[in-house]
Parts: sequence; C-alpha cells; structure tokens
Amino acid sequence: MSSYAEFLERKAQMGSESGFGPLELPAFLEDFQAALTAWAIRKGRGAIFADCGLGKTPMQLVWAENVVRKTNRPVLILTPLAVAQQTIREGEKFGIEVDRSGGEAVRPCIYVANYEKLHHFTASDFAGVVCDESSILKHFSGATQKAVTRFMAKTPYRLLCTATAAPNDHTELGTSSEALGYLGYSDMLSRFFRQTDNKPHRMQEIKEWRKERAGRHYAKLAYRVAQTIGQWRLKGHAVIPFWRWVCSWARTCRRPSDLGFPNDGFILPELTEREHIIMPARPAEGMLFTLPAVGLKEEREERRRTLKERCALVADLVDHDRAAVVWCHMNDEGDRLAKIIPGARQVRGANSDEEKEEAYRAFASGELRVLVIKPKIGAWGLNWQHCAHVVTFASHSYEQFYQSIRRCWRFGQERPVTVDIIATEGERRIRENMQRKADAADQMFTELVAQMQHATHVERATAGTRKVEIPAWA
Repeated sequence: MSSYAEFLERKAQMGSESGFGPLELPAFLEDFQAALTAWAIRKGRGAIFADCGLGKTPMQLVWAENVVRKTNRPVLILTPLAVAQQTIREGEKFGIEVDRSGGEAVRPCIYVANYEKLHHFTASDFAGVVCDESSILKHFSGATQKAVTRFMAKTPYRLLCTATAAPNDHTELGTSSEALGYLGYSDMLSRFFRQTDNKPHRMQEIKEWRKERAGRHYAKLAYRVAQTIGQWRLKGHAVIPFWRWVCSWARTCRRPSDLGFPNDGFILPELTEREHIIMPARPAEGMLFTLPAVGLKEEREERRRTLKERCALVADLVDHDRAAVVWCHMNDEGDRLAKIIPGARQVRGANSDEEKEEAYRAFASGELRVLVIKPKIGAWGLNWQHCAHVVTFASHSYEQFYQSIRRCWRFGQERPVTVDIIATEGERRIRENMQRKADAADQMFTELVAQMQHATHVERATAGTRKVEIPAWA
C-alpha cells in the first residue's frame, strides 16, 4: 500500500524519481556539472536548463553512458544540424564512445543524429533519449514536434538540455513537461493558467489586419480563433506552485553559484552592444515622414526600403581582419551581404545539410572569416569562441537574438565580445519589445533558481521522514 506522503505527491503532480543512482561520475566533470548530472540520472526523466558554455554536452554524454551501462541498451542523442559531429568530437575528448547513426542501433552504445533524421529510428530500440537544444522543438512543424514527443514516450529514460527555456512564454514549458511524461500541455494550462483577453492592447493590429483582408469571411474567422491562442496568464495563487512544479522535473543554471558552487573559471568576458539606427532615405508610399512601423507588414516594407543602407553599414562594420558572424532575416539581405563583403559565405535554407555543415566547419576552423546566416536556419549549439564580433538585424524573437549572441559570447570566450544591432527608425518598438522580453527572461530564471533552491532544501529536510500509511477513506 502507498504511503500518505506518496499519495500527496501524486496529487501535487510533482515529478517523481524514476532513475537510478549514478554508476560513474568522471573526474572531468566540474563539481556543479557532476551535481546536475547526478540529479538527472536519479530523476530518470528530467531537464537541464544550463547556459551556453556550462558544459551541457559532457553532462548529457555522462548521463547517456550511465543509462547504457545500467540497461545494456543504446541511447540516442538528438541534436540540431552540425552539432552531431561536434558531440562526437566532445565524446572523443572525454573518452566516451559516440557513434553517428542513420537509423540503425545494433549495439549498446551512444548514438547521435540530427532531429531531421528521427523518422529513421525505432523508439523501442533505445533505453533513453537526449534532446540537445530542446527548445528548438517549438520551431519545427507541429508534426515533427509531436513525433519527438511520441518517440520519447516509448523510452524509459529521457533528458532535455537547453540554454533558452521558454523565456517569454511560460506555457511553452508545457511541451517539455509533456515530452518528459509529466503534465501534458493542456493539463498544465488548466491547472496553473487562466485565459485573458488582450484585445484592448492589440486594437491597432486588429484594425490593420481587417483593412488588409476586408470581405474575406473565413480569414476573419481564422483570425478570431487565433486571438484565443497564447492568451494565457498564470493564476495569481498559482505562481509559486507553478515554479515549484517546474523545478520538480528541471534544474536551471546560469552560473555555478546558482547551485552553490564557486564561479571560478566561469566568468563571462565583457559584452558591448552597439545600436545603429538607419533613417530611411524616403518615407513609406503616401507618407511625408517616417513613422514607427505598426505590424509585421509595415516592418517588412521598411526593411526592404532600407536594405541597401543596412547592408552597406554591415559591410563597413566587418571591414577588419577578424572573424565575424552576420545574422540576417531575409534572402535578399543574405544575398547582398555575401556579395559586398569580401570572402563572406552565406548559409541558405536551400543548401543541403552537407553544405551547411561544411560552412559551419570552415567558419569554426578559421578557414572562413565571415559567415552570413539566418537565425531560423540554425547553428544553435555550436561553439564559436574564436569569434568575438556579432552583427544582427533587429528581431522580435528573443530566443533567436539570445542564441545568435551566445554562439560567441559564452563561457570559454577569452576576449570581449562586440554585438552590433542594426535597426531602422521605424523599428524602435522592436528594440523596446526585445528589452521587455530580456527582462522577462531574467525574471523567469530568477524564479527558477529561487524555487530550485527551495526544492533542494525540502529534499534535504525530508530525507529521513517516516512513511505514513494512507488512510482507508483516501
């Protein structure tokens, strides 16, 4: 019969431990890395939200190696494009065998593959799955995201690793919980959130949208339905329970001191952000002055009107002999930048996976000085500490902005990093929106760290409590 404490734990929907005691924690792990890895092994199904450069790759390799030894079955590590080869190199560095697989799993070892290759694998062949840069899942189509969740549901041991865990939309944490086998996305919403109506804050956007699609009944209907998506806010009384619930299956770390360890060797270098505002040479059609862009349509139009000026500024900024990475958002931007920057190479969506990987390799090795790429194409998880200059155009996506910078500004970078952010006069609201999202991200990690420390304190305090039998009436 279950104890009363176990009964209450199940009712609280806190993630219980389904793993085992660590079989080996190698000496190459830092103290805080060993603590996180040991927790993940005991948890069995958990998430590690550790910042860029804190060693998620060695942690997930040790986790996978422990699962292989415990079960004598293979473990699959899923990574973004080009990170698979980097994971293999990390395995060689630490003496852990990692094999790149195209779909077969013939022996008990660690296999690594890109997310795009998942359909070649059979879930029942594996004892565990690791999703590296797991926040990337929400940028795939719904079908692929569901496929990964279904695949993981058939494996007993699961680990999610990412540095950007839903910093601006807390509801996205539900996809991670569902993939790990805890509360489903919909169940999480109904338990901790309430639906809100943000129309008073979006009237201008709605008016513009209706003007563009006047007379299109089904388009209007689709838009009204879309307004109900994402309109969720934490219930007032559920804020602390929500974060404690997240910390029951996840651990976060932006610096070792978050876990009570010294920050020796993990101090980020200076980061300098320089904003450049481009004034359009001519206002929008029918306008006497350049006004702040309202909505994505006006923002795109202004970007097209200022394309030559913005790209010329980028070319001037990277006119030096050091490595630089340029992040753009439109094909026309990438094409022009690759043309006017001497020696630059563009990574396009039309490139094959092999061509993209070769470009990443050439840039990381120093053979290529300037890489031009879109954030939506990827390169997440790659280590570019050799580069200390990042140029990016303004964007609404905090996660893309954060990942773009953290390819270079990460633990292990020995030089100050300069980030040039280029926006037009009409895109000032984008920068304000980005600052709001950055503040929200800091608040989220502050809450996670605080509740994680609370959870750790509770675990220590209750480790020796006596089990109480569940009453018959319960």
